[in-house]
Amino acid sequence: MADGLKTVLVTLHGQDRPGITAAMMDLLSAQGCEIYDVGQIVIRGRLLLTVLIGVPAERSTVRDLLFFAWEMGLEVDFEVVDPTPTPLKELSVVTLIASRVGPEEFGAVASAIARGGANIERILRLSRYPVVSYELTISGGDRDAITSYLVDVAAATPLDIAIQPDTLVRRAKRLVVMDVDSTLIQEEVIDLLAREAGVEEEVAAMTRAAMAGEMDFEQALRRRVSLLAGLSEEAVQRVAESITLTPGARTLIRTLKRLGIRTAIVSAGFTRTSRLLAERLGIDYYLSNTLEIVDGKLTGNLVGEIVDAAGKARFVKELAEREGISLDQVVAIGDGANDLEMLRIAGLGIAFNAKPIVQENADTSIRVPYLDPILFLLGIRRDQVEAADARDGISDATDPVPVPGLPPA
Repeated sequence: MADGLKTVLVTLHGQDRPGITAAMMDLLSAQGCEIYDVGQIVIRGRLLLTVLIGVPAERSTVRDLLFFAWEMGLEVDFEVVDPTPTPLKELSVVTLIASRVGPEEFGAVASAIARGGANIERILRLSRYPVVSYELTISGGDRDAITSYLVDVAAATPLDIAIQPDTLVRRAKRLVVMDVDSTLIQEEVIDLLAREAGVEEEVAAMTRAAMAGEMDFEQALRRRVSLLAGLSEEAVQRVAESITLTPGARTLIRTLKRLGIRTAIVSAGFTRTSRLLAERLGIDYYLSNTLEIVDGKLTGNLVGEIVDAAGKARFVKELAEREGISLDQVVAIGDGANDLEMLRIAGLGIAFNAKPIVQENADTSIRVPYLDPILFLLGIRRDQVEAADARDGISDATDPVPVPGLPPA
């Protein structure tokens, strides 16, 4: 702080209109004041402007600011404060996602943060639909304790809650890798193939057990595939073309591509489906298991190396190396036990409508039925996405925005 200056915190509030901040800065400049810090927010046309200034002792700054506020129709408050700069504290970002965030939920989150010894520095709304999302920047405290308290809040409420260090790494994500079945798409492809083959119930039971970690994955996969023997290649293609994208999938992929973030899908499902999805959505990389087809029919065997939990994690590492990035710059998304290894090694591992074992071991969980809220975990606002879509003339009728609080169509 400059010598001979009194440190004053000035707060203006009232009806916003263009030119208020500019006029105030002109006044402070004419008074020879120093600017130490500025914060401004407008909610529903109401302005809150706070400026920390250094005031020369001989100047009439306070009087002139009172007259300025009167002219502008604003309220003004002054507080002489300690000139010692506030020590920098470690910052974290807490993201809230739900169909509704009411006072009870907000209060529970705020209490958890306070119990952990942190202070809320800033709150920003990221989205109003298809879900409500807020980003809270917090300072200080014990991050491990806060995380534990927030996990309890998430378990007791409909809130999805993520806490991340507010560092450059959070803003430097360069690769998003996601599972396919029950993540990028709503179905399990092998169950659809089983329906075509008339063995749906038997295969579905093994799928559930494998995804919950109750059955050896490779053994379950080979047994399920063996039951598909004799299914025609045409049926496989028909299934690939019948799959349903998870709501928000197109928006997520499109927005990531705009940001220059590479995308990949990795699946214990099958290549024909993954290749079709990659081509239609513009996904950069894909890896899946390959069904053996002889004379136009499935043999009940797989070709090549099995894509299991270890294979998925290996694929993530290979892509990071190919892209020249660290694993901290990777986001991984999945729902089943065979996704756990890649979720653990990624900088941000997200359990998407996942089995309990996956939710317990991922960095964060998303339980809303849309994929695009993952963008909010990266600090991207919904209005930014909409503006980019409008600029590109995109109105995606196949990726609708549902009414808040209602299930997707």
